Amino acid sequence: MKAMIFAAGLGTRLRPLTNDRPKALVEIGGKTMLERVITKLSTTGFDDITINIHHFGEKIIDFLRKNDNFGLNIHISDERDLLLDTGGGILKARHLLDGDEPFLVHNADILTDIDLNAMYQSHLESKAMATVLVKDRKTSRYFVFDNDHRLQGWINRSTGETRPDGFVHREGMHELAFGGIHIISPSIFNELEKYSKGQPKFSITPFYVDECHNHLIKGYVQSTPYNWLDVGKPETLKEAEILLSK
Repeated sequence: MKAMIFAAGLGTRLRPLTNDRPKALVEIGGKTMLERVITKLSTTGFDDITINIHHFGEKIIDFLRKNDNFGLNIHISDERDLLLDTGGGILKARHLLDGDEPFLVHNADILTDIDLNAMYQSHLESKAMATVLVKDRKTSRYFVFDNDHRLQGWINRSTGETRPDGFVHREGMHELAFGGIHIISPSIFNELEKYSKGQPKFSITPFYVDECHNHLIKGYVQSTPYNWLDVGKPETLKEAEILLSK
């Protein structure tokens, strides 16, 4: 099973910790974010993992080499010349991710005990182009879904901005926050090529929203309680330390 870990971010919210290392190598409870995500993916059955790099990317390469790639088939998608954002990063890694089965994408700064197998199976059953982890939590930007958890649009509650053009937030729609994990079918690659219009750097979120009426994009809501933290900021790093000490 294939997966990609986004580890190329600049980690600006964690400065000064990221002044001399990539965010993915910041430690939580004695282990780096990257190791924790790799371990989570490995125990779920993902054994072919692509990691994109940019900020202090050579340190990630050295870290993986030192740990013998944790016994997995790990590839590097090198973005040290240009940080490509999420959509561009996935498209650059196409030759590593393409194939006959969906692949998982996981932000390096997401710490969670969600059941990834259940999410993967839900994606397979729905036959969606992409399935995104979402949750009812407070933020400013939300995906908007219908009662079948099909993506209908996006809204920024701070600015009032909506997407796609002409989107109307109708009664019965649900606003849910993205959780930094996707399951994606390889059919997305040709659509990303068209959407990017030759530009190497672009985000996956506008693609999902602009194309949600042309392709099935589903939201996944785990029915049982689970822990989830965005550990890319100082205050949640402290929360994570407490959580892991229990």
